[in-house]
Amino acid sequence: MQRFFDIVLSIIAILILSPLLVIIIVALSLTGEKEVFYVQKRVGKEGKIFGAFKFATMVKNSSNMGTGLITTRNDPRVLPIGRVLRKTKLNEFPQLFNILLGDMSFVGPRPQVKKHFEVFPDHVKAEIVKIRPGLTGIGSIIFRDEESILEKNKRLSYDECYASLIAPYKGELELWYLNNKSIFTYFSMIFITVWVVIFPGSKIYERVFRDLPKPISELNL
Repeated sequence: MQRFFDIVLSIIAILILSPLLVIIIVALSLTGEKEVFYVQKRVGKEGKIFGAFKFATMVKNSSNMGTGLITTRNDPRVLPIGRVLRKTKLNEFPQLFNILLGDMSFVGPRPQVKKHFEVFPDHVKAEIVKIRPGLTGIGSIIFRDEESILEKNKRLSYDECYASLIAPYKGELELWYLNNKSIFTYFSMIFITVWVVIFPGSKIYERVFRDLPKPISELNL
């Protein structure tokens, strides 16, 4: 049933958003980088690697510069237009085509690059590869401002912060989703995602889902 909704909703979304997508494509093609799309290898269902589509928001070869695969707040590698796209999550819109192709779902565990996938506990890795990764999900919603969390934890490097604080809690959130997966949760996640984009400070997810795992205190969520 979820796959049916994925196909229908992705087609509708692509048709409705096509004028905006064209504007973004033209704007990116006029930047100094002249790069419109970025394809990043992510871990998908059954552990298979697929290419996740995004609008290019950073300078070319950014993964080999600075903090590598981790993007920080005010990261100098992010282009001016990229900051707008990332803040509004418009950079993720090309993943609608990943959903249509069957690589992803609208809702599910966020697909990780191999390096970040490997720092999840083994029991989490074994479970999250059982379903398609999602454009959004409870992990994506709660960690929508991951850059600021990395910045707040000064005592750890970015990689250490991700591995010791973010990944364990994000993994528990993804397991919570797998254990509570339903059509109600599916549509609730989509609604909450739109809500928190419009109202970034909102924690409406705590009112909708009252049994979420408690965060590690050091995360400062």
